[in-house]
Amino acid sequence: MRRATAVVAGALALVTAVVAYGVHEIVGQPAEAPDYSGAGSGTVTIEITPGASAGEIGRTLADAGVVASAQSFVEQVITRSKESSLHPGRYVLRRRMAAAGALDLLLTPASKVVRKVTVPEGLRMREVLRTLSAGTGIPVKDFTEAVAEPGRLRLPAYAEGAAEGFLFPATYEVEPGMTAVDMLRKMVARFRVAAREVRLEELAPRVRLTPKQAVTVASIIQAEGGVPADYPKIAAVVYNRLARGAKLEMDSTVNYALDRHTLKVSVEDTRVDSPYNTYARTGLPPGPIGNPGESALAAALHPAEGRWYWFVTTDPRRKITKFTDKEAEFRKYREELNRYLGTN
Repeated sequence: MRRATAVVAGALALVTAVVAYGVHEIVGQPAEAPDYSGAGSGTVTIEITPGASAGEIGRTLADAGVVASAQSFVEQVITRSKESSLHPGRYVLRRRMAAAGALDLLLTPASKVVRKVTVPEGLRMREVLRTLSAGTGIPVKDFTEAVAEPGRLRLPAYAEGAAEGFLFPATYEVEPGMTAVDMLRKMVARFRVAAREVRLEELAPRVRLTPKQAVTVASIIQAEGGVPADYPKIAAVVYNRLARGAKLEMDSTVNYALDRHTLKVSVEDTRVDSPYNTYARTGLPPGPIGNPGESALAAALHPAEGRWYWFVTTDPRRKITKFTDKEAEFRKYREELNRYLGTN
């Protein structure tokens, strides 16, 4: 009876060890697992997938030639109680390392290879999706399908179910296993942070706009502007025209309607039949024409004080923009731009 009890207890201990280690292959390995000594040499990049157990990570390391055996790594993890400290990602380690040293590197942030994608300010949504796809390796189709179901993106209520304008431009880390929805949610969350910082919901009524309209103005500022110092003046031009009930006549909105980028907007272009054509329609377009950054958002809420009614970026290369409230000066500035573009 005592011998049977001992056998059962031993079996339970073995099962517990296998479950804790997360690796079945260690059963049958010698009590003292093979291990290298020293810091190793060369470099090798390994990837820890989301949800991987210590045993699975150990096998990955052993297969890559980093550690001598999965068990030696697992023993280090268990001994040092680091089961919850191992995170998914790609890491640079060395070949033929002591298991303890391999664990040290996996716990060192500098060893992690961080994949990043940068989304510049002012990109339109389709351009954002292409940028994200190129930077993450996730198919554009996945991003397109995600924005087609905006309810999944956790947009603010005032976005009215449209993602354009609310995919905040910034640099984002791409974690292993991230989906298109995960990435877009991260961008919307970053927009919410920026919106709080500029007090979007609080200040939009002070410029007689809804939060979405303020984002729309910011997107026009971003598309039209040269340097951030000019943004509040561009905002003033927008509000001065709105106050008169006049058409905004912004080339950026025509370009958005025509899905292109150009400084050469013709009279024929300004006749395009689109709710975004501010040459043909009064007031703001129905929504943002791109995804503005924080400087443009702040400018929309804090316009400069001035009577400017026109502005022209006379030297796009050097981003020189001139403002005026006199039509004669405006025409002069337009001539400067035309000479720059060679369209005189």
